[in-house]
Amino acid sequence: MKYFLVSTLSALSIAFSGTPGFAQYLTPGFSVLQAEQAAGHQLFKDHCAACHTRPVSYGPSLNGIVGRRAGVLLFPYSDALKKSGLVWTEDNLRKWIADSAKMIPNTLMPHVAISDPAEQIYLIAYLKTLRASGDR
Repeated sequence: MKYFLVSTLSALSIAFSGTPGFAQYLTPGFSVLQAEQAAGHQLFKDHCAACHTRPVSYGPSLNGIVGRRAGVLLFPYSDALKKSGLVWTEDNLRKWIADSAKMIPNTLMPHVAISDPAEQIYLIAYLKTLRASGDR
């Protein structure tokens, strides 16, 4: 019985050592938040950067987006967005990322919807790193 217990525990430790949940305990300096932010940064580059970064921006700056009211920067927003009264909370950003046209009809933002909940979490984790006065 003792041999079975030891071998079972060894097998379980090997099996779980490669999973993300246990990696933070096995890899010094591992941070789930930093991993989410890195994944979100890649998603931002793939889906958002073309319109939301300088030198040519077709969309407003996303610096400081989390917690900001929608449609308040100096940018030609749609009337629908300006009148929405929306605040960019994490929940509202998640809905917007999933389907902006469904959330606020007649918006001007065309984009590929990100429907994967994990990718939404990663992207929002990255957006939270963008400070209002900071650069990307």
